[in-house]
Amino acid sequence: MRTLLLAATAMLALMGAASAEQRVEARLAGHAILPAFTMELPPADAPRDALVSGKFTGDARNDRPGSVPGTTGPAPNGRPTGLSLPFIGQPVQGFSGIKPVAGEAGAYWVLTDNGFGNRRNSGDALLALRKIRPDFRTGQVAIEQTIFFTDPDRRVPFRITNEGTDARYLTGSDFDPESIQPIEGGGFWIGEEFGPYIIRLDAQGRVQQVHSTLLDGKPLMSPDNPALTVGATPTAGVNFRARRSGGYEGMAMLPDGSRLWALLEQPLFVEGTDRAEGNFIRMMEFDTARGAWTGRSLKYRLAEGAAAIGDFNMIDERRALVIERDNAEGDPSLACAQGQQPPACFHAPARVKRVSLVDLGAPDAEGFVRKIAYIDLMQIQDPEGVARTHGDRAPNAPANRFSFPFFTIENVAMVDADHIIVGNDNNLPFSAGRHLTRADDNELILLHVPELLRAR
Repeated sequence: MRTLLLAATAMLALMGAASAEQRVEARLAGHAILPAFTMELPPADAPRDALVSGKFTGDARNDRPGSVPGTTGPAPNGRPTGLSLPFIGQPVQGFSGIKPVAGEAGAYWVLTDNGFGNRRNSGDALLALRKIRPDFRTGQVAIEQTIFFTDPDRRVPFRITNEGTDARYLTGSDFDPESIQPIEGGGFWIGEEFGPYIIRLDAQGRVQQVHSTLLDGKPLMSPDNPALTVGATPTAGVNFRARRSGGYEGMAMLPDGSRLWALLEQPLFVEGTDRAEGNFIRMMEFDTARGAWTGRSLKYRLAEGAAAIGDFNMIDERRALVIERDNAEGDPSLACAQGQQPPACFHAPARVKRVSLVDLGAPDAEGFVRKIAYIDLMQIQDPEGVARTHGDRAPNAPANRFSFPFFTIENVAMVDADHIIVGNDNNLPFSAGRHLTRADDNELILLHVPELLRAR
């Protein structure tokens, strides 16, 4: 009997180990960089207001280009980033969502998010998506096409910033786009945070549909939803459950295009409270043919130490890649020691930056998707010295280790059977995770991860 019990215990242990999420290795296969200070002129028919962007990032309007230095935050922990606002032109920055261009190997659609971080300060930032081509041999990134968002047919159900213009260009005060899925035959589905909304664009970036969110049959809103207003008294409640900057950070599409899975960035509040409903994030299913929610939802459990997700893309009909991250930046080897202060060190360096492989096809009884395996973006192997920069880190940091220590990492997609592409959102000019006192560039890395992509 004792032998049977020991055998059964050993079998259960093996089963538990087999079902647990496993860490697998990633090797750097390519590294390309688009400089942070990459600007583009707005279209000729856009409002003149768009010629200078970032005018409202301070306490009051400021029309003097380059007069306000960018920092990572207030003292004592904030560090200068070396770039100053406002900018002449529109920054090509903040990539948040990536997808390979069908039929064009090596080209990718990337989404530029709302502009300067929130609805209040981004009314002069034009929303756009771009086709880019990273060259991993030279390390450069070419911008091949820019598509600005417009609403000429007045499909947006609320007043936009450029309401009285003919072209009706959309800005970062109207929407905060964070995820992108190209549509076969032309056009794009966009996942957005302010509503949160799902938006359909045509191939020219014109709004076709705007869909509000339903969860369990009830409207789901963030505090930036245009339908919400501040109460008439300080104690008046406002009905929202999604966090500010907590709407759709990731939105994956099934290979046949029939369904979208829209994944929030952060946990929801318990209704009527300021408490998170748990250490998990909701994802909701959307029927693209009907343009309606199916009523089905799943749960994504965050890794220990993770605060949010960064991107979400399917690799087949049931498995998907998800970026998980903490709210920190900088290489841990330069963490502030006792008595040290920034900018000589990182006061809260990055710890949890990872890409997880999950299975949506077999949720458990509580609706949680199964986690299969993950790679650690802070521990990428680089035996051949592919990295074009390591940034600021300790002199004794291993030369064959490459890290991706950015605050927000918001781009991941499968490239082929062995590789994925990963990119950061550089939050221009407010993030400095690669260097202590230099604004982050847009970095794209090609990772050799056959073990991750073959995991089941």
